[in-house]
Amino acid sequence: MLDKNKVSLGIAPIAWTNDDMPDLGKENTFEQCVSEMALAGFTGSEVGGKYPADTAVLKKALDLRGIRICNQWFSSFLISKPYEDTEKEFIKATDFLREMGAKVIGVSEQSYSIQGKMEQPVWEGKYIMDDQEWKLLAEGLNKLGKIAKDKGMTLTFHHHMGTVVQTEEEIDRFMEMVDPELVFLLFDSGHLSFAGIDPEKVLKKYVNRVKHVHLKDIRREMVEKSRNERWSFLKGVREGVFTVPGDGDVDFAPIFRILEEAGYEGWVVVEAEQDPAKANPLEYAKKARVYIAHKAGL
Repeated sequence: MLDKNKVSLGIAPIAWTNDDMPDLGKENTFEQCVSEMALAGFTGSEVGGKYPADTAVLKKALDLRGIRICNQWFSSFLISKPYEDTEKEFIKATDFLREMGAKVIGVSEQSYSIQGKMEQPVWEGKYIMDDQEWKLLAEGLNKLGKIAKDKGMTLTFHHHMGTVVQTEEEIDRFMEMVDPELVFLLFDSGHLSFAGIDPEKVLKKYVNRVKHVHLKDIRREMVEKSRNERWSFLKGVREGVFTVPGDGDVDFAPIFRILEEAGYEGWVVVEAEQDPAKANPLEYAKKARVYIAHKAGL
């Protein structure tokens, strides 16, 4: 069982409103989202598109519900734009998160990403970096990681379907190239499983360099359908490729065990984007909460 004194449990707002497809959950307000997070028993949240940008307003709303901000998605463009462009936005994002009391920022390299293209099959046409681009990515992230570290924060990198770091080989090369003191891994059970990678194997290898965890489940039947019917990543989300822990086919018991044995400290966050009209966010948040209490002791 995970140590409640070391590990905190959060949930992402993407189950209520999808920032990539705003029609999914457009009826769900920020207030409803964070109220239902608290009602389901979660104490942490990542930042969503509907969250107030004013930190005082956001803090008040979250404090009323006993919720803290633990992380925010950040899109980097280190291999396709000048480094300074990404650095400028990164400084803004880390300043906001630090003011909210968060210690982690989750970076995803979005240069040439196909994850947001509705008509592009996620299994085809993924961009492959050359050696120079790998160098640009690693060096850029090391610089950003130093900025985060100097603010008392941690840069975690989010491997993701449809991006330049998706496969097991790409994750291995990435981890080999970045500075282990400055850049850490955001482990996502769902994206690994979707990509056909054993999440247990990756976590065992890198658990001591993991500083943030996304607990995401998949429905294998829908993953196969997405491949056979050439779905885009976003079409897969709409059709239910992802779900909350305990509702799909990922075995979380070994994942929790590896984290426990390594003495993991930090957040584990339920992140399962679905169509709220098909998967009621509060219902699924409660389902995940019960499952994680049973399997991880949190």
